Amino acid sequence: MQSEEIVWQKSSFSTGNTNCVELAASGDAILLRESDAPHEVVVTSPVKLRAFLAGVKAGEFDHLV
Repeated sequence: MQSEEIVWQKSSFSTGNTNCVELAASGDAILLRESDAPHEVVVTSPVKLRAFLAGVKAGEFDHLV
């Protein structure tokens, strides 16, 4: 059985060699990792990621940066 290739994507706002958060899809799951710790992967669902991104767009996490 051949394993699927995971294609990681980072934001276009992450420039140069800056470490960043990367996302990938794997089947029905969304994978999240930091580029400087690629072996540590968080698995979530598209529904949970959609809710989180809506909160980011609404400014709910602005106080953290």
